[in-house]
Amino acid sequence: MMMQKKHVLGLVLLGLVGGASLGRAQSRSAASAPDRQQRYQIAVMERVLEGAVEHGAALVRDRLKAFFPADMLLSANAQVRGFRLDGYGMFFDVSVPSLEGAIPWTFRALDQSNLDVDRALQTLRSFVESSSSGDHNVEQALKRIELQVAPLSAMARAASPGPGPAGRPIAAGQAIETPPVDRVLDDPEEAYRAEIRETLMNAMLEHSRSLGIGANEWLTVAARRSDVRPRLSPVETDATTIIIRARGADLSAFLGGQISQEEARKRMLVRVF
Repeated sequence: MMMQKKHVLGLVLLGLVGGASLGRAQSRSAASAPDRQQRYQIAVMERVLEGAVEHGAALVRDRLKAFFPADMLLSANAQVRGFRLDGYGMFFDVSVPSLEGAIPWTFRALDQSNLDVDRALQTLRSFVESSSSGDHNVEQALKRIELQVAPLSAMARAASPGPGPAGRPIAAGQAIETPPVDRVLDDPEEAYRAEIRETLMNAMLEHSRSLGIGANEWLTVAARRSDVRPRLSPVETDATTIIIRARGADLSAFLGGQISQEEARKRMLVRVF
């Protein structure tokens, strides 16, 4: 009888201990569920910001392709890491890859030397025409260069005032109608940074709902150039970091339809280092 009582008591104690352990495990599981959900939402925002960088690069590529047949490719994939900082909000570190392509950076280097493309071509053409060698290969090479940069010459002519239709002079006071000119070749790097900044700002506004940022917290994105650089591009000694900050209250006002996207963008803080 004594042995049976001890056996029953042991089973009761084992049940109590097991129940307590199960209760603690369930409590830890319940406590970690919000953490897992938050990590998931951060991972989703990371992918959104990576897509924003790639979209900005695609917009610049389309603008450059209007002048050059060669396509500009990203030197690497965009990489984003997100963190929650207690008492602050959310912080995302964005590594922006370079555009792989030598042509725009070559023309930027020429522009830094104040070397006009048309004048450079005229100099080469005069040299070839005055040369007594009559090298057919040299002539063909010049023609290929002229075809390659023809859009640049057309752009320059469109940007400068000239005669009216059919060569008629423009009368005094007559409005000069010229097609809009994309100045992307003036500074391809700045055009690239501007597009990335715009797409990141839009992504922050439109996809921040699930992050659960408090009214007094901040959503911050720091975009910086990655270490991967096109082999033929100039060494970057002035690489910049763009810091974009949005207050949680402004994000909530935009997502709730209380303010417009334009107003929300005006309230965002943008700094360049």
